[in-house]
Amino acid sequence: MAYVPPHRRHSKGPERPLLTPELLAPQSKKNLNVKPYNKPIVDWTENIVYADHSTHGWCAIPLDDENQFPSSVNLEPVTLESAELNFGGNHLALINTSLDNGGEVKWNLPRSPWESITENVLEDLLSAFKHVRNEMKSAKPKEACPTLIARVGKVLFRRSRSVNMESIRKNLCAEILKQSRRLFYINTPVSYKEKIVNEVVPKIGVDFEEEEDTYELQLSDSTSPESTLFCRCRVMKEHGKLQLCEIKLKPVRNMVMDISCTTKNLDLRLMLCTEKHVTDLTNDEMQSITDLINSAILDPDLKGGLRWPPGKESSGDKYTVVRFCHGIGSTYRNSSLRLNVKHYDRFDLRTLTGEASWGISLMLENVMSKLQEENFEASTISEILKEDVQLIWDNFLSCERFLT
Repeated sequence: MAYVPPHRRHSKGPERPLLTPELLAPQSKKNLNVKPYNKPIVDWTENIVYADHSTHGWCAIPLDDENQFPSSVNLEPVTLESAELNFGGNHLALINTSLDNGGEVKWNLPRSPWESITENVLEDLLSAFKHVRNEMKSAKPKEACPTLIARVGKVLFRRSRSVNMESIRKNLCAEILKQSRRLFYINTPVSYKEKIVNEVVPKIGVDFEEEEDTYELQLSDSTSPESTLFCRCRVMKEHGKLQLCEIKLKPVRNMVMDISCTTKNLDLRLMLCTEKHVTDLTNDEMQSITDLINSAILDPDLKGGLRWPPGKESSGDKYTVVRFCHGIGSTYRNSSLRLNVKHYDRFDLRTLTGEASWGISLMLENVMSKLQEENFEASTISEILKEDVQLIWDNFLSCERFLT
């Protein structure tokens, strides 16, 4: 068999179907583990930047009256579609075996799950946004943009050779899992994406806004190793070349709360992030970035959909392409939130690995709008967030058993 370069090998991830018009048209605090960071850090799975005063927490919803997991919930190994993450079967997830036949576990606790989730995250959300507000005051108008994002997926816990996992399974409790390293896996099955587009979109009252077909290039800066530029581009159809739309710095995470929903099939991540648009590049810097983008060659047969002529992945001895992604999907919106349903096709030039995945995310715009009012009330934020979480709980956290 002829040798196939890594860039031309396709992973066994979810197949990307053609996006036809028919497919895209709308048809308690004790359980929370909050870790404040005193300086920017790098996440162990991705080079993700955290703000100086960020919080990163995890909680399980629900635990019973004695803060224990239901007997049907077990910690089980999972096999991931991702070639980058699926090394040696090192990840475990909380799986509720009562859901195997497609049913749901009834909620038997006095408070609703959305009330419990809101209570767990509200204090940290308000605290994190105070720091965001202070940072925004020193930024240029429209340069810094805060967003509150909800993502569906699965909280995965990393195995540890020093820990007896069988013992943990027999004595499963939240306190043990709080100490485990974890990541949030957002790759959802194609069948789930189709359910969201065909059933949930009409039900929750969001209107189709636009179809997106973009490329995102991540550039390293030789003069600032900790800095990464994100260049979002569209294709100029008449020329078959990329056109630069905007340049941003890597998003800074101010708050990340992972929520294991033990009576559902999927889990939830809430993130408060700040994106900074880059507006102060010199002419030479802009020219170097433009040269990189202009030299990119569209190639749908490759992971990530792009390639560069030999030696053209760098420009001006300053910027180098390290990762790129082709994203195709749709955006839906109403007055409260924005829903993104998107297929990602990524390739990393450093590791020569790539993968394809479907991701579902919601921008909680009504909450964010209220937070930016000068004299907002915590009770108002709580009620709006509770409504959003109820909508997510009822419509986005149920599908066939995840990762099967």
